[in-house]
Amino acid sequence: MQNNMFLLYIDPGTGSMLFSIIIGAAATLYFLGRAAVMKIKLFFSAGKSGTAATDSNYKPYVIYNEGNQYWTLFKPVCDEFEKRGIVLNYLTSSNTDPVFEQEYHFVKPEFIGEGNVAFAKLNLLSAGVVLMTTPGLQVYQLKRSKNVKHYAHILHAASDATMYRLFGIDYFDSILLTGDYQKADIRQLEQQRGLPAKELETVGCTYLDMQYKKILQIPEEPIHNFTVLISPSWGASALLSRFGEKLLDPLTATGWHIIIRPHPQSKKSEPEMLKRLENRYKTDSNVEWDYNRENIYSMKRADIMISDFSGIIFDYTFLCDKPVMYVKAQFDLRPYDAYDLDHQLWQFETLNNIGVELKEESFSNIKEEIQKLSDNQTFAQARRQAKQEAWMYQGAAASRIVDFLIEKEHKA
Repeated sequence: MQNNMFLLYIDPGTGSMLFSIIIGAAATLYFLGRAAVMKIKLFFSAGKSGTAATDSNYKPYVIYNEGNQYWTLFKPVCDEFEKRGIVLNYLTSSNTDPVFEQEYHFVKPEFIGEGNVAFAKLNLLSAGVVLMTTPGLQVYQLKRSKNVKHYAHILHAASDATMYRLFGIDYFDSILLTGDYQKADIRQLEQQRGLPAKELETVGCTYLDMQYKKILQIPEEPIHNFTVLISPSWGASALLSRFGEKLLDPLTATGWHIIIRPHPQSKKSEPEMLKRLENRYKTDSNVEWDYNRENIYSMKRADIMISDFSGIIFDYTFLCDKPVMYVKAQFDLRPYDAYDLDHQLWQFETLNNIGVELKEESFSNIKEEIQKLSDNQTFAQARRQAKQEAWMYQGAAASRIVDFLIEKEHKA
């Protein structure tokens, strides 16, 4: 009798992927198992402990940071807690979070893993107030813990609060805003969706406060070539992906200094596109690629910015008070909360007032287009107006945030 043998071959790439999935699943099951044990303990101790505040795991104030990109937003808040001598538990999904480089005494940092591993821990927190930039609470894997009194979401940009994926901020108890203008759209969505009204507290913008102090300390270049900063968003609708050489070829031909600062996500999601463009301009001495973590150094040097729908346009406008040009994106709002609104977004309306649209048919005459963009009083006044609306309580955001969190923890 002949034996039938079947050989199964798995290539190294697939094998590595399967191994990663198995390891990730095992880690998630481990923490879910621990979470189940904690739930059982809490259930049997409920009659003894009475409230979450008497739970030995209770933390009055918690920040959750999902990645290093939000450190500039959270650092002023951490500094304020440290200055006041109030214990803050800082939970992070980055083991290279800059918080670990700080010499805090009252801010207690802890790496809690990434993805589902982190969410398994967060879903069973015992805390007074939890502050985070992460959207989608009670929508995806991140759930409300029964032992958390108050969830506060802080906006990470001074632009529209409805530019999250659907239902991104619906189930928070409060939203911390950068400007009062953001309130109306949130209220409209609450009414349309039958949601209870959240607390909307305008606190300002911590990272703009911090960047403003730092940018003032950067010395001016006494003599420099006219400098254009290309600072787009990422994805198929973004500036570099859509136009690439069509825009950069005529720009480099001007002889001006060109700084290209891709969005951080582009290195992860669009490496082939970046490599192609870097190779194309590697011999052009007037082209500089900026991958520094902080953008203020390039912004300080630039005489004008060209972007798309990236929120960095407002950072540049508010911090540097210089002209901007933008290329309109073919932006599909359907996946976002903003799609349910009945009016144009503040950021799109404001962009029309503070900047000049650069159309594809004008790329070949880019030098003339930029030269005729005079920084007239109309643009300057529009920039000041936008700054007042979107960046309120300048320099005071961290103090206002900590005051709010203390009030919520005491009242909840």
